[in-house]
Amino acid sequence: MPKVFASIQKIPYRIEILSVTKNVIIADEPPDKGGKDTGFSPKELLAAALSACTLATLRMYVERKGWEFAEIKVETELTEADNKTTFSRRIEFSEKIDEEKKRHLLHVANACPVHKILSNPIEIKTEIL
Repeated sequence: MPKVFASIQKIPYRIEILSVTKNVIIADEPPDKGGKDTGFSPKELLAAALSACTLATLRMYVERKGWEFAEIKVETELTEADNKTTFSRRIEFSEKIDEEKKRHLLHVANACPVHKILSNPIEIKTEIL
């Protein structure tokens, strides 16, 4: 079960996020929101999670199939309008792929665990200690 620990101290909006495996990410807000832009914004982290999961899932699939791709890139944009959040992903492979492979790879991208989480109802439970 993924778990992170986050803390903020006196530096405005600079947040240190620590994983149970001791990896660290810095989050921050842009200057127009009072931060110093020293790390990803929280919404960028959300888009980054979808991008990272998509790429890892695709890489696992293509390796299992024995397909050769030197590089896979994904661009993920999060937009909000009319009380709806939309994630738009553009996936690019370093080698040319035919339409049948594109259909399979799109299905695989949409099956990544973070995509599934974001596509299903989400419940957030909060407790103040």
